[in-house]
Amino acid sequence: MQPAMIENLFGEAFAGPLAAFLQVLMIDLVLAGDNAVAVGLAAAGLPHDQRRKVILYGLGAAVALRIFFALITVQLLQVGGVLIVAGGLLLLYVCWRMWRDLRAGHGHGEDEAQAEAGLEGTAKVKPAKTFGQAFLTIFIADVSMSLDNVLAVAGAAREHPTVLVIGLVLSIALMGVAATWIARLLHRFPIIGYIGLFIVLFVAGRMIFEGYRDVVVDSGRTEAHNAAMPGLLDISPEEADHLRNGSGEEH
Repeated sequence: MQPAMIENLFGEAFAGPLAAFLQVLMIDLVLAGDNAVAVGLAAAGLPHDQRRKVILYGLGAAVALRIFFALITVQLLQVGGVLIVAGGLLLLYVCWRMWRDLRAGHGHGEDEAQAEAGLEGTAKVKPAKTFGQAFLTIFIADVSMSLDNVLAVAGAAREHPTVLVIGLVLSIALMGVAATWIARLLHRFPIIGYIGLFIVLFVAGRMIFEGYRDVVVDSGRTEAHNAAMPGLLDISPEEADHLRNGSGEEH
């Protein structure tokens, strides 16, 4: 819905906050889903009771991180590109841990099959994922994705702090519901974990790519970047202007 249409329907006083809220809602629907996949993947290898507990602890960490990052939003927006690149790199580390867990879980399943077939002597005992390992993976993913979420929501709700708070609370609620469902699904169908891993890997790559372009624009190296990169990767004046607006610069 366009801002002009919102203004005609609800009046000028409500047009700005409502448009900001609709943008925040769309951001939350996308980013909360990505965060839920990461949390669900990390929790999937645990027993049912521990799975619910680690998701709950992960939600608590996400709440604390989002509140902390929201309190320093102005400072974060000044160096947003650098932080997004750092968050993407952290998420790559999370992907590596998830890949290792998925491979270990696959091997464990093969060992169980061998044991059921009477081949206990050939089966190797593999250590199960611990609660602490799962929580560490979730916490690192929370740091990365909380940065991404707060910066994205803050950019959309720049002049409406109430909308910012509502958006962050909504993202936690969406993530909690989705993560529990995803963890249950992955526990039943482990192969889906590889699809989830690809989604988290894509998010990490997107964060690094977009963060890098933000850094290029903020540092005034747009022309040098365009000269060195293929035309497909050029940063257009429109994109540069959008990135500057997203970083909180005035025009």
